[in-house]
This record gives sequence, structure tokens and C-alpha cells, in this order.
Amino acid sequence: MKKIILPSDFSENAWNAIFTALKLYANTTCHFYILNAYEPGVLKPLGTKGHQRLDVIYDSLSKNSEKELSEILKYLEINHKNPKHSFETVAKENTLEEAIKKVSTEEDIDLIVIGTQGATGAKQVFLGSNTVKVLNSIKNIPILAVPDSFNFQELKNIIFSTDFMRNYDKYEFEPLLELARLWNSKIEIVHVSEEFKLNEKQQAQKDILEHRFSEFDYSFQDLPFKSSTANTIGQHVSNRKSDILGIIRHQHTFWEKVIGEPVVKKIAFHSTIPVLFLPEK
Repeated sequence: MKKIILPSDFSENAWNAIFTALKLYANTTCHFYILNAYEPGVLKPLGTKGHQRLDVIYDSLSKNSEKELSEILKYLEINHKNPKHSFETVAKENTLEEAIKKVSTEEDIDLIVIGTQGATGAKQVFLGSNTVKVLNSIKNIPILAVPDSFNFQELKNIIFSTDFMRNYDKYEFEPLLELARLWNSKIEIVHVSEEFKLNEKQQAQKDILEHRFSEFDYSFQDLPFKSSTANTIGQHVSNRKSDILGIIRHQHTFWEKVIGEPVVKKIAFHSTIPVLFLPEK
């Protein structure tokens, strides 16, 4: 059974992430933990003036969390009739990242699916601050970040971005390969660079990828570097009508070293499709 955390602040983008997870794993036996974290920490200075008032605020936040979670559970029980899926609600008085860490440890979680808050038009697409904190603090569990405007239908095409500069452990790819098996998806492995002659280490890593992806319909694609890695990949994703982008959250890629571009974060900020942040060792 796959165990998945679905963080919710009861917003539309949180609902969108829930629906995406339910459709993505429709044919997989899953137990979903719908998690709400409420953080009264910013109100703690009030405690010096009156602990009773603070207790009332804490109690109100707790009751509201339980009430909203109960309504989500009721909705899913009525409208989501998938016998492979079961649900559990969790309310935590903590920051979102700490709440997720605690539940992940206690329940041996396999995946986190979280909504991202985006903007369109002249505004830059961005991740909500809570999502950024989760990505920065939880490295050993795959995280699927779902843009609020994304409407998932099916998983035909998966893009995996790499610079061939690091060793790949088998477990790192499993969340991506699992989805490819479930949906019989095509996998495109993209490499952004100014020139594409691989050194010995890069060629060795490419050979490993060919072996790891051998059971799938996969291809390699070189993308000429244009202004930034994030923009190059983002434009390619839009042109190819891909469904999910997979990246490994290693700390320093080639372009981060050369021009200081925070590749992983920028890709996440600009992505119009879900980004699967694969676990790192």
C-alpha cells in the first residue's frame, strides 16, 4: 500500500493537488493522510498578557482545523468511490514542514503531493512560501508540487531533466518509474548545455540512465542553453505538452556553479506542470 500525505490549507489549489493525486494513482492501492497544520506560534507574544486569551485562540484554530478536515473527508466518502483508496485526516499544531516530518516518520510515508500557488500574465509564477519550506526541509521523500492552474487528465509524457554530472542511485528514480509503468508513459531525458560533447563521467552516467530506463519508451533530447536553464526547460515543456517534470534536488548543478543560477528552485517557480522532486541521498 502506498502512503501519501496531502497537505491542505482548505484552499482551491490544495483541492486541486488532492484531485490530481487521486487521479494519478487511481489504479494504485493508497492510504491518503489529509494533513492540516495550523501555526499559532505568531500569537505566542499574547501569552505574556493573558494565557487564557491565548488558549481560546489555540482552541479555535484546533476546532476549525478538525471541522474543515471532517468536511473534506465527508466529501471524499460521498464523491470518491475508489475501493483502492482510503483516507485519514490529521490536524497538527505546528509549522507545515514540521508536521509533515512528524507524520512522515510515524507513518513511513512514500510521497507528498502539495499544491503550489501561482500567478499568470505579467507576474512571475511562484511557489507558496509553505511549499518552499517543505521542499527545503524534506529531502528524502519524493514531493509532487502541483500548480494551481493545472488540470490533470492523463500521464502521456514525462520529462526528466539532468546534466549527467552525478551518480544515480536506483531508489532515486523509483517514484518516476512507478508513474511511467502505471500510465505507460513516454520518458524524455533532457540535457541543457551550450555544447553537448560529454566528458567521460557524463557518458558513464548517460549509460547508466539508458540501463535504468531500458524497459520504457524513452529518448534523449539536447536543449541549447538560452538565458537560463529554467527558462530553457520551461519553454521545452510548454512546446512538448508534457504532463510531469522530474528533477533530482541535488544542491549544485553545472549551471549553479558557472553562473549562480538556482536551477531547481527556478524550474519549480516557473513550471506550469507538476514537478516531481525526486529524493536525494
